[in-house]
Amino acid sequence: MLTTQQIAQLDWDKVDGLMPAIVQDAFNGKVLMLGYMNQAALTKTLEIGQVTFFSRTKERLWTKGETSGDVLSLQDISVDCDNDTLLVMATPAGPTCHLGTQSCFKDSAGFDLDFIGHLNSVIDGRYNNPDEKSYTASLFKSGVKRMAQKVGEEGVEVALAAATDDRDELINESSDLLYHLLVLLRGKDVPVSEVMDNLRKRHR
Repeated sequence: MLTTQQIAQLDWDKVDGLMPAIVQDAFNGKVLMLGYMNQAALTKTLEIGQVTFFSRTKERLWTKGETSGDVLSLQDISVDCDNDTLLVMATPAGPTCHLGTQSCFKDSAGFDLDFIGHLNSVIDGRYNNPDEKSYTASLFKSGVKRMAQKVGEEGVEVALAAATDDRDELINESSDLLYHLLVLLRGKDVPVSEVMDNLRKRHR
C-alpha cells in the first residue's frame, strides 16, 4: 500500500489535484469504474479500507456505497509510470454502477473468470438471504458434510468423463464441480480470493 510520503510525491500538480483512479475487481480483473481522488480521498481510502473518491458534482469526499451499502473494499493500490494515475484493486459488495450492473462499462465482456466472480456473488447472496426455492440455499441448509459430499461426487464424475473421453460430459461435470466447490468454500467461510492468493504464492 502507499505510504503518506508516497501520496505526497504523486504528481498532483499535473492533474490539478484530482487523480484518475481506475477501479478493477480484485478477483476477476473486470474494470468496474473510473473515479477521481484528491489527496484527502486517497488518504481516507487507505485509512478505512473502502474506496473513497472526490465527487466533482457534490464537491466533497464520497465513499462508494455510503448510502447503498455497495462498498468497494480496498485490496491494493498501484501508481502508473507517470505518477499521475491510480489503479485500485477492490472487492465489490454489490453492483458498482448506479444502474445496478456489476460494472459502469456495461458492454465490457470481461475475462473468463468474470462469470465465476458473478456466480460467487450469487452464491453469497443465497447464503445471506436464503430462498426456500433455491437449490444453493438448500445445500447450505443441509450442512457442510452434504456440500463436501457433492464436491466429491462431482470430482469423480469429472474424472470418469475424462477417462472415457466424453468431452461434453467433461464440460458439464466440470461446471458442476466448480459450482459446488464455490458453495463449499462459502459454507466454510473461505473467500475465493484466499484460494487465488495461495495459487499465486505457489506459482511465483
